Amino acid sequence: MLPNVGWPELLLVFAIVLLLFGPQRLAGVGAALGKAMREFRRGLTESAKEDAEEDTDTRHSGGRS
Repeated sequence: MLPNVGWPELLLVFAIVLLLFGPQRLAGVGAALGKAMREFRRGLTESAKEDAEEDTDTRHSGGRS
């Protein structure tokens, strides 16, 4: 089982990561992570729109492909 992780532990981990990688590289990693999350959300949104359009097309054609 994992022990409870609170704010003090998270701050300690963040401080260690900051010392290891430095602020410039850490900022780059954060920017890359943000970009990846935006792309993932965009993909989910587009997929949902395509599914909705496909459902609408199926209903209008009487369920035939």
